[in-house]
Amino acid sequence: MRKLAIFAFVFMAWSAPGVAGDAAKGAELASTCAACHGQDGNSGNPMWPKLAGQSEKYLEKQISDFRAGAKDQSQGRFDPSMAPMVQNLSDEDIADLSAYFASQETQLGAVNKEFLELGKKVYFQGDAERKVPACSACHGATGQGLNLAGYPSLSGQHPDYTIKQLKAFSHGERNNDANAIMRDIAIRMSDQQIEAVAHFVLGLH
Repeated sequence: MRKLAIFAFVFMAWSAPGVAGDAAKGAELASTCAACHGQDGNSGNPMWPKLAGQSEKYLEKQISDFRAGAKDQSQGRFDPSMAPMVQNLSDEDIADLSAYFASQETQLGAVNKEFLELGKKVYFQGDAERKVPACSACHGATGQGLNLAGYPSLSGQHPDYTIKQLKAFSHGERNNDANAIMRDIAIRMSDQQIEAVAHFVLGLH
């Protein structure tokens, strides 16, 4: 019941009406993001996330959180490289950028065989002994996430970036997840599981 209650809370929070994004306007704004994330949202650097095909609501939240962190590091999500890029964005700008990147196609990659078995198991089954739920429960069977609930797409994401974020959640360095959902999960995962599932989602679709 607790999990259902948490899901309902997050779903209602992200179902609230907001500014409707204009992908065409977002394409113009995206030129400032291209150096790190690529013009179409497929970053060339494995430490910088792919934004292409990402959940629109998730993008809105993360950019808004970065903006909040740029103004007050104790709020939202702070990153020194993101702060100057987002601090002056309006809500409309954020919605437009989110709509644009969400409309782009994610470039997938091949999964290294050594991570396939464990990554697939964790993603679809979780680990009952460690009380780690299946990733697919929130991120979907194809890794596309759940836009209305604000759950991100993982499909095609760089393994290095995914590992970095899971470890940040595990160590409490990243804390902008509603009800500490990801922190509670990541802290129970072994380093081996984190690495395996991060590589698995690179080719998940």
